[in-house]
Amino acid sequence: MLKGILSIAGQGGLFKLVSQGKNTIIVESLATGKRMPAYATSRVSALEDISMYTTEGDVKLSEVMANIYKYTKGEQAIDAKTASNDDLKKYMDNVLPNWDKDRIYTSDLKKLFNWYNILQAAGIASDKAETEE
Repeated sequence: MLKGILSIAGQGGLFKLVSQGKNTIIVESLATGKRMPAYATSRVSALEDISMYTTEGDVKLSEVMANIYKYTKGEQAIDAKTASNDDLKKYMDNVLPNWDKDRIYTSDLKKLFNWYNILQAAGIASDKAETEE
């Protein structure tokens, strides 16, 4: 589900990797479909490489996204822009009960739910967590 999906610092939204060259990659916005270059100096994060802290260790982001998908039955998650911090934390308790409340900040929750909603709107969200190859 998250393979080839990128977050670029300073750019809103998520991007799909289209092509890569010597010092640049070409990405496509999931929201607009517009293509643009991302240079070697850009801070690019692959969503498949991100994990979240739990009280038992780390959990891959794809597993957390699959939990959100199951909880929402494939619909949009809580709106991180309008929800209160307490609402976000309660929602996370339902999605991942053992999340580490000391090491995951509200800003991380906002980013998580925003990313999920972008993936859901693009038809990429699913209840399948990616497994190690």
